Amino acid sequence: MKVLLINGSPHPRGTTYAALSEVARMLESEGIESEIIQVGHLALHGCIGCYRCFELERCVFDDEVNRVAEIFKECDGIIVGSPVHYAAPSGALLSFLDRLFYSTRFDKRDKVGASVVCARRGGCTAAFDVLNKYFTISGMPVVSSTYWNQVHGANGEEAVLDEEGMQCMRNLARNAAFLMRSISLGKEKHGLPQCEKTYRTNFIAKKNN
Repeated sequence: MKVLLINGSPHPRGTTYAALSEVARMLESEGIESEIIQVGHLALHGCIGCYRCFELERCVFDDEVNRVAEIFKECDGIIVGSPVHYAAPSGALLSFLDRLFYSTRFDKRDKVGASVVCARRGGCTAAFDVLNKYFTISGMPVVSSTYWNQVHGANGEEAVLDEEGMQCMRNLARNAAFLMRSISLGKEKHGLPQCEKTYRTNFIAKKNN
C-alpha cells in the first residue's frame, strides 16, 4: 500500500513538512509506503473551466498536476498538508487541488483522504474545512485522528515541539493504515457500493407561461 503526501507549503522544510514527515514515519512503521511531494513553491495555473480534461483525460496545462495524477491513481490514500494563509489553505495548493481532482476521471471511492493544516497561531479549522471538501465531493472516506489534524509552530523546529500536534499526526497515520486495510478487505469481499448515474441540476426553475 502507498499514501501520497502533498506539501502545499512554499517552504521545503517548514512546519507543514515537519507534520507530514511525522505522518510518513508512522506509516512506514505500519508497513505502508509514502511519498512527500512539495507543490507549494510552484507557479501553478488555476483551473479555467475549459473542460478539455473530459476529452484528454488529463489537465490541459501539462505540469506537475498531470505527473502527480498518475501517482494518485495508483495510491491507496492521499494526505494533503497546508500552511494557513489568511485562515485558508495556500493559494498554490488550492490551484493544484482544483485541477488535480477535476481533471482525474478515475474512481476515488476506494482511496482514503485526509488533510493536515499548520499555523503559528490561528485559522486552522477554517483551512481544514476547505481541504476536506475535496475528498467528500469525490466519495472518499475521510480519515480522522484524536483531534483536528493541526500542528502549531512558526517553523519546522517549533512544530516538532507541539507534542499534541505530533501525536495527532501519528494517530492519523495509524487510523489511515487501518482504514486502508479495511477498505481493501471489504472491496475484495463485497466490492464498492453501487454508484447511481449523476444528475447535474441547478436551482433555477423554468417559468411556466
